[in-house]
Order: sequence, then C-alpha cells, then structure tokens
Amino acid sequence: MRRLRSIVTVFLVLVFGAGVARAETSEFPFEPGEKLTFNLRWGVISAGTAVLEVHPMSEVEGEEVYHFSLTVRTNSVLDRIYRVRDRIDAYVFSDLSGSALYEKKQQEGRHERDIKVTFDREAGTALYSNFGRERDPIPLEPGTFDPLSVFYVFRTLPFGDNGRVQINVTDGKEVQLGEGRLRGRETIRVPAGRFETRLVEPDMREVGGVFEESDDATLRIWVSDDDRRIPVRLSSKVAVGSFHAELIEIKGEKAPERPPPPAPPRQRR
Repeated sequence: MRRLRSIVTVFLVLVFGAGVARAETSEFPFEPGEKLTFNLRWGVISAGTAVLEVHPMSEVEGEEVYHFSLTVRTNSVLDRIYRVRDRIDAYVFSDLSGSALYEKKQQEGRHERDIKVTFDREAGTALYSNFGRERDPIPLEPGTFDPLSVFYVFRTLPFGDNGRVQINVTDGKEVQLGEGRLRGRETIRVPAGRFETRLVEPDMREVGGVFEESDDATLRIWVSDDDRRIPVRLSSKVAVGSFHAELIEIKGEKAPERPPPPAPPRQRR
C-alpha cells in the first residue's frame, strides 16, 4: 500500500521543483479549456490516470483568478488493492502574482484529507486547515505559490540554456524553495505524439517523503520545447521503485506561435 501511495506522491511533486521566478508577460501559454491526461505507471504496472485542467476564470474574494485542477485516480485493478481518488484545486490571481486559494481532497485507501489553504495577500500569510481544524498562519514572501499553480507559472517563462530556476512554494504548513535545472533537449515519443522537449530536473532535497528516504532519488520532467511548455513525460526513481507518467491526450491546448512563412521570391521581368 505504501508503494501505491508513493505513485500519487511522486506525481504531485511534479509541481514542487518546476517553478521559477515569473517574468512580466501579458500572454500565457495556457487558457481555459486546456486538459492534459496522463497514464501513470509504477514499474511495468499500469496504475491509473492523472488529469491537469485549466477551468473557466473564477473569483476569490472579488478578485479574478485562474482555476487549475489536478485529479489522480487508480484504475479498476488497483482499486481492489488500494483505491486512490485525489483532487487538487488551485486559484491564482489573474496576473500570476501569487496564489489566492488552494484545496486538496484526498481519498487513499482508508486515509482521507480535506485540506484548505487560504492566502491573505494584504497580511502576507497563508492559513492551513484540514477538515476545518486550523493551524497558525505562516508568513509568506510576495510571489509565493501553492504546489499546483507553481507549475503553470513555470510555463510562462522562456527557456534559458542549462539554467537554474527557483520559486517559493508553500503547502500552507511551511515554505520551501523549489529549484529546477534545465538539462538539455530531447526528442521523445509518447502516446499523445512526438515532441521536441526540454528536460528539467527538480532538486528533491527539500521535498521529503519517499524522496527523503532515497539517497539517489531522481525526478525528471520533459516539457515541450515551444511556447506551450506542456509536460510530456515524468520519470522518477525512489526507494520504493520507479515511477512514470506519460501524456496520452491533449484537449483545448493553445496553439504554439510560429513564425510567418517566408515571402515568395520575386519573379524577374
């Protein structure tokens, strides 16, 4: 059972190390309606699916926000052993300046959580609760994001060459500095198609859990090498084994920007 829980944990930390400090921009590579579906695999065993989705714009405390979600569920075979039904909803200010609200509902075997993190931008704090039981608020630096929305912030930035990227990430209980490095380009094929990608390796030292227990834990994320920055494949190695997620379907994606075609040559008279 612990190994099956690790499948979900590994996928969720995709967003922990992938964030970076945001560049000012008025155009984002995602829009409401985008839906990315992944097949989850632990070793050679098919484990279930995960879906990342951008919902219609919403409001939190009267301010316009983006609404992102991540759902993870085991398939019918693993349901008999260890049923997982997890959902995360993240609400981020429309200019991507910080998180406004974070909600996580977990159903993993007999374990359940109903987590809510409320961000107070004026006070500079985050308040965590689980089934209504609140902890003391924690202080935040401006531009701090929840573990899901930080992934979308990452997608807004241009790629450098083998650079290092950082951002403050919080789950409402503590703040961590997420860090990732670009490791180069690769052409890969997944069920959703063939992609030119950039390889990102998040630093797993501050993540804990199954990564903390593995001296040689690794997490590698391939994102499309275009304006959309779509995650295409995720692969990790931890103490309990290897884990993989591959993109199987894209819906409602924003078309990548392409340069205009060259003008036809002039004909001589």
